[in-house]
Amino acid sequence: MLEKELERKFVEMVKAEGGLALKFTSPNMAGVPDRIVLLPDGVFFFAELKRPGQKLRPLQLKRKEQLEQLGFRVAVVDSVESVARVRHTIRGGDAAYD
Repeated sequence: MLEKELERKFVEMVKAEGGLALKFTSPNMAGVPDRIVLLPDGVFFFAELKRPGQKLRPLQLKRKEQLEQLGFRVAVVDSVESVARVRHTIRGGDAAYD
């Protein structure tokens, strides 16, 4: 599955949960996550989407760690199963953001 297809499924899932998955680009900082996710009740997290089997580049891992140190959650979505894990977490299940 291509990253673009996975991203589409992820965005659809977020919309189905009543939220927004906004494309995120930062002209002044490389390596930031692909999406800012805004959900009802003030739930907020970042999402980095990857093709199945693909790992975070070193700079992406650094940005993920920086955001987490600031107290933000960062989901790495690299499969349909990981989309399902994030959905489960949104609905009140166990943490599935790494």
